[in-house]
Amino acid sequence: MIYQYYPGCSLEGTALEYNLATRAVMEAAGAQLHEIKDWTCCGASAAEATSLLLSLALPARNLALAEQADDVRDILVPCSACYLNLKKVEEKTHSDSGLREQLNGLLEQDGLQLAGTSRVRHLLDVMANDIGAEKIHSLVKQPLTGLTVAPYYGCQCLRPYAIFDDPEAPRSMEPLIAAAGATVYDWDMGGRCCGASHMNTHPEVGQALVGAILAAAAGADAIATVCPMCQMNLEAYQNQISRQQGRDLHLTIVYLPQLIGLAMQLPLPAVGLNLNLAVDGVFRSRQAI
Repeated sequence: MIYQYYPGCSLEGTALEYNLATRAVMEAAGAQLHEIKDWTCCGASAAEATSLLLSLALPARNLALAEQADDVRDILVPCSACYLNLKKVEEKTHSDSGLREQLNGLLEQDGLQLAGTSRVRHLLDVMANDIGAEKIHSLVKQPLTGLTVAPYYGCQCLRPYAIFDDPEAPRSMEPLIAAAGATVYDWDMGGRCCGASHMNTHPEVGQALVGAILAAAAGADAIATVCPMCQMNLEAYQNQISRQQGRDLHLTIVYLPQLIGLAMQLPLPAVGLNLNLAVDGVFRSRQAI
């Protein structure tokens, strides 16, 4: 299993632990990640507000760079926003040759051309379908027995491209959590929106959405997610939302590969739980074993 790897900006900053754990778990599973040389920002959520063409050209440049490795077609993307942006350009340029020509007119200034030979894939898709729960279970050295984990997918890895899971009733994370030895928390909030950037622009909306998610997961020991924006929203505002709602909504929030890496008993720096804002003593004690 060999993949082109697009970490994106968040995984070099606020979501560094996601990057570390992704690399460590994929290596432990026998996969090779070749980071795309000279990759740049995909535009996140800001580019489209400035220019629609810019929001397409930025991901197109990264896809064109990935295509330079002719023998590796799949691009693995952990960040859901990056995945959505790159996937959108992949899909649009496959169905609209005129758009591809327009983008190639811009890319030729960089000596690049987009042929449309790469396939953009989310980390969850790769973990669920290429590696699989059986392989993960075989690598578990310290089962997470006694822990109940709520799978949280967010919006962007499943919508609008329902390629590897049902966005209304997602289930792809569940076998992976069970393979790590944890109990899957039964809830219906896994595909609900956390508010995304509205946490900054309309905080009352974002905080209400996050509060509902945290309240629904009150019976779990942790929430596992696969999106840096979701991770930030769910863990960074717990104090404020708990005060507003007059109840304790504190809960451990981890990235899925952190959870899997913990069960694999990977080295502490590889799992990176020390970088999370909201991790309780139960998880830290397991990491110290």
